[in-house]
Amino acid sequence: MTEQSSNQMWGGRFAAGPDAIMEAINASIGFDRRMAAQDIAGSRAHAAMLAATGVISDSDAEAIREGLLTVLSEIERGEFQFSTALEDIHMNVEARLKEIIGEPAGRLHTGRSRNDQVATDFKLWVRDQLDAAESGLLALIRALFAQAEAGADWVMPGFTHLQTAQPVTWGHHMMAYVEMFGRDLSRVRDARVRMNECPLGAAALAGTSFPIDRHMTARALGFDRPAANSLDAVSDRDFALEFLSVASICAVHLSRFAEELVIWSSAQFRFVTLSDRFSTGSSIMPQKKNPDAAELIRAKVGRIFGANTALMMVMKGLPLAYSKDMQEDKEQVFDAADNWMLALAAMEGMVKDMTANRDSLAAAAGSGFSTATDLADWLVRVLGLPFRDAHHVTGSLVAMAEKKGCDLPDLTLEDMQSVHAGITQDVYSVLGVDNSVNSRQSYGGTAPDQVRAQIARWKEMLE
Repeated sequence: MTEQSSNQMWGGRFAAGPDAIMEAINASIGFDRRMAAQDIAGSRAHAAMLAATGVISDSDAEAIREGLLTVLSEIERGEFQFSTALEDIHMNVEARLKEIIGEPAGRLHTGRSRNDQVATDFKLWVRDQLDAAESGLLALIRALFAQAEAGADWVMPGFTHLQTAQPVTWGHHMMAYVEMFGRDLSRVRDARVRMNECPLGAAALAGTSFPIDRHMTARALGFDRPAANSLDAVSDRDFALEFLSVASICAVHLSRFAEELVIWSSAQFRFVTLSDRFSTGSSIMPQKKNPDAAELIRAKVGRIFGANTALMMVMKGLPLAYSKDMQEDKEQVFDAADNWMLALAAMEGMVKDMTANRDSLAAAAGSGFSTATDLADWLVRVLGLPFRDAHHVTGSLVAMAEKKGCDLPDLTLEDMQSVHAGITQDVYSVLGVDNSVNSRQSYGGTAPDQVRAQIARWKEMLE
């Protein structure tokens, strides 16, 4: 495309195109070309509506439709020549359309502006990413189901402060992440509903005098309705901010899980074995198997949350309606979306492939006086001690076990009765880790029956 043609795209107001510096700062085609499919879909819907309302002829609309399909085909085949002189994807497509079909291309932009055009394209793109995120989250949740079902009754230590707290089950731990990612799924779906209003037809900021049918274009593009205020329609980037907010929260969850996988796969824990597909070796230490995928997922939250913060800063001081600052919205969202989708896919792959080491989990579950709370509860329930007194007795028994170098179940009844004479042989029924997890039958507890009930509940909800 020639410099002369690019000058003409600016119209009669400008005698010459921008110089090199202005072209570099003003052009967005280097990144917004990713919205080519959405731009062409919006233009096709707009042209069909212009014909239906009598604004342009059916023959012009058909020429535009065929020409746009040709442009899309060229882009998909990698044959399209993008020009920075033409600034953005919208003007690149329109200029090429004019080369293909001639005069009818000039009628496509009737009743719209680049302001509502870019808002529509961007919404369509973000909506596609929300759909992709939903698919990724569902796949991850189903991978977690498989792990939870396999180890619904496998005991492992539960932690607070990364210190052994109480025994839980592997299935219960996996289902905790189902709850987390389930909330992310809910936020994705909720955000999609809220953003599904069509800006197209808002024009520059005030609407248009042409007899357009905005409900028709909204339906054609899969929106629930047209945006109700033309000023807001071209000014709004809440949908992008909400996308980044949802992505940021989900990235935090992914990072927390990744951190546990890094710890669990270490030689000191040996709770899980990650597959070779999601690990790497060391260049110098042949024994190493590094959880690189988990570590990279853990790092992604920085880029995603950084994008969220960056766009917040772009938008915070803008008056209505459109300002060129808003061109800075897309690179942040594109980068965050790429990294979010990659992190979701990598986590799903790791969860599907990883092997929980049941023996290591069980050995760790019984260490660190993990049934101390069960002992305190038994003293309250059976002997009627106030909980604070039971806490004190249990603490004394823990200190005794530490001194003897054993765990609570290894103390003799005589040892226990030396601290509190009322303790009976029945106390040993609550000191085993299996007995402990089986007793946690409260709703949402770690008992295997409760875990299986939660898996069934989630499967029913998702189906």
